[in-house]
Amino acid sequence: MKTSHKVNSTAPTIGEFLAKIESLKEKTGVDLSTAEDLSIAVMNMISLEEHFFFTGVKTKHDEYFNTSLEIRNIRKELLAELMPNHEGETWCISKHLLSATMRLIEVGNKLHSENKKEEAKNMFEKAYKVYAIFWALKLKLLDGRSVSSAAKNSSQLEDLVSKLADCCDE
Repeated sequence: MKTSHKVNSTAPTIGEFLAKIESLKEKTGVDLSTAEDLSIAVMNMISLEEHFFFTGVKTKHDEYFNTSLEIRNIRKELLAELMPNHEGETWCISKHLLSATMRLIEVGNKLHSENKKEEAKNMFEKAYKVYAIFWALKLKLLDGRSVSSAAKNSSQLEDLVSKLADCCDE
């Protein structure tokens, strides 16, 4: 089992990814399915921040801005649990990857409800690609400098996220 902490600048192999997951489980006892649920919660918290902001602007009721701030503080705490050891801009990169994932899912859902199945599928695939990049960054399989190259060829990362879901206990 490979346990190197060296950050890769290229997309990891499935074997490297699974070894990293097993290493994390052994060292920390982390339940990665819990982290996956937490990542979805952070996505929703980001959306709530945005909705309270827009509602405040549209209604001119300042209390919505206060609520947005409360939600933001909770989101920051949750993101800190997901990304406890980050360098440089990886905190913000992670937040924006999760935010983009949520928005792409929402666009896909809207397209799907309009019976635009192929367009919806395209959005869902993009959402999954972005989510895969988040996980690779979170697990330090990629660093901030290599996100761009990973995005161009993310099929391997998407396979890795699928393996992540397969190997996590419920």
